[in-house]
Amino acid sequence: MSKNLSHSPLADTDPGAQIKRLRQDLRKHADHYHVRDDPEIPDPEYDRLLDALRALEAKHPEFAAADSPTQQIGGAPSETFTQVAHELPMLSLGKASDDAELEGWHRRCQTALGDDQALELTCEPKIDGVAVSLLYQERELVRAATRGDGQTGENITANVKTIRGVPHHLPPEAPRLLEARGEVYLRDEDFHAFNEKAEADGERPMVNPRNGAAGSLRQKDANVTATRPLKFIAYSIGRLEGGTGPVSQSQALDMLENWGLPVNIRARRAPDLKAVKAYIDELAKDRDSLGYAIDGVVVKVNDLAAQQRLGNMLRRPRWAIAWKYPPEEAMTRIRDVAFSVGRTGAVTPVARVEPVHVGGVTVSNVTLHNMDEIQRLDLRIGDFVWLLRAGDVIPKIVRVHTKKRPRNARVIEAPTACPECAGPVARAEEEAILRCLNGLTCPAQRREVLIHFASRLAFDIEGLGTKRIDQLLEADLVKAPSDIYALTEERLLELDGFAELSARNLIAAIDKSKRTTLPRFLYALGIREVGENAALNLANHFGDLDPLRQADIEALTEVRDIGKISAEHIAGFFAEPRNQAEVDALRGAGVVWEVIPVEASRKPLADQVWVLSGTFEALTRNQAKARLVALGARVAGSVSKNTTQVVAGPGAGSKLTKARSLEVPVMDEQALLKALDEHESA
Repeated sequence: MSKNLSHSPLADTDPGAQIKRLRQDLRKHADHYHVRDDPEIPDPEYDRLLDALRALEAKHPEFAAADSPTQQIGGAPSETFTQVAHELPMLSLGKASDDAELEGWHRRCQTALGDDQALELTCEPKIDGVAVSLLYQERELVRAATRGDGQTGENITANVKTIRGVPHHLPPEAPRLLEARGEVYLRDEDFHAFNEKAEADGERPMVNPRNGAAGSLRQKDANVTATRPLKFIAYSIGRLEGGTGPVSQSQALDMLENWGLPVNIRARRAPDLKAVKAYIDELAKDRDSLGYAIDGVVVKVNDLAAQQRLGNMLRRPRWAIAWKYPPEEAMTRIRDVAFSVGRTGAVTPVARVEPVHVGGVTVSNVTLHNMDEIQRLDLRIGDFVWLLRAGDVIPKIVRVHTKKRPRNARVIEAPTACPECAGPVARAEEEAILRCLNGLTCPAQRREVLIHFASRLAFDIEGLGTKRIDQLLEADLVKAPSDIYALTEERLLELDGFAELSARNLIAAIDKSKRTTLPRFLYALGIREVGENAALNLANHFGDLDPLRQADIEALTEVRDIGKISAEHIAGFFAEPRNQAEVDALRGAGVVWEVIPVEASRKPLADQVWVLSGTFEALTRNQAKARLVALGARVAGSVSKNTTQVVAGPGAGSKLTKARSLEVPVMDEQALLKALDEHESA
């Protein structure tokens, strides 16, 4: 069980603080689970935290980070085992927790495939175990690996060979090469029997079946694994060579079973979504009698050719989804409503509720999202409300018990000024969120503003990472980006962790950053809707900062890919006096860039859509993207019929396959370099 569940990241009111704390907690718990085999919290609690982080990041995409736990399929491979690169990624599944989400997934699949194609599905219990890959060559088991982070797993061959039910040899009718994927798990009775014996022998019991399976698989000594009552169930085929492959998921299960691999007897074909829902209801009734732990139902498109056409997103297949069983509700009372300010100035109402236990946790704070949500609910301070923890994510208020409304219930009023800096607040057209307009100097936004400003894609100040920024803030040495340029070696040497060399290096890096480019400068300001591409388009269009600062909304919308909402954000940013003063302070500190000549003609790759896939040697992905964008191209993350060109390096997978199926032109890195040089020198 958890050693310390007293603090919940959901108790923080600022979305940025929530996300930061959730990421820290998840990384710590993942390390204890995947590396140390000593979990500090139960699996459902970990899943709840991960779901909470995923929902927060979806609502606040400005906090997106490539290293977030939500962007990792599993845990990082342990150094205890040799690493195995999966030739095909082992993906995680999207989630549906109500009929609307399941129907939405089904509708997206049907739309993508065409209404004329029958969409048969399959249903399988989602076993709460450990995903593994078994590789058979010449019908001999030669390798077993964990899923790991989806791209790289751990070689656990010796341990898997101790599992009864995992064949070491396949029959002659099996293909020459087969990669089977499945789940290693513990049956309930085996789990309880093991723990009873462990406690009797004075040994540490397993925390739960899933952790018990994971810990057993990752024993250094395979003889220890052999004493654990592990089971294996195969659920799909990754690779197959030297034989006739299946045409459907159901046929794949039949083949796996015929070749001696165990499959789930509860797997079933479903002709339509109605049958899927019936299966979900049936399995829910049988859940306690299955004999093993499940946390939902895996629903897949049965036809493998259709799966190929649907393809994958970054970390999830479009052709499969995991149904999660129903949420929980509880009633509590609104004690007060406070307003928090996030990194981008979002002023978010947060309800302080009387603590209530719902979905396995005690809830005392509930995000209300915006004033529209408050008005929709007709919510007042003092009201009794129903909380819903949908899919074990973030609790939300779903309805107000108006018949129990006390006479002294108070109307919730939106703030007229920023709760943190007293600066102006406004609500952009077509937005429900109230925002502080004092972006660069608002205390609530200060830390994230500085982190963003010093980041690699902005001013790229080497050595000024998150920890250093926290240290400078704690010492009250910086409050705004311009304060960075007032730092001295002497002031830095007063702080813990700085020696003469490190202080000198940081000051040198700060001085070096003064010479930048206009796109980087604009991106570093953190203006809403102004990412790398928008910053580059603005710089190319206006050439210098002053014309941009003076541009009105109409002039801004003339810039490529800048719509009305983005233009409003940009104009509003430069209209705020404190933002103007900070921009002037940065220029006064010596920040300079070369003026960009306003283009007289269209760029050579204008209106073209390029996709990068695989690994490159001469360029990084970001370098290739930057050069393409500078030539006018838009670099997309997926291949479609509108794609102009795909650049495929070693390891290119589904994108390359899709490009070929759509007859999109494909080139390698050498051809890309030649094309870039030709266009840039033209």
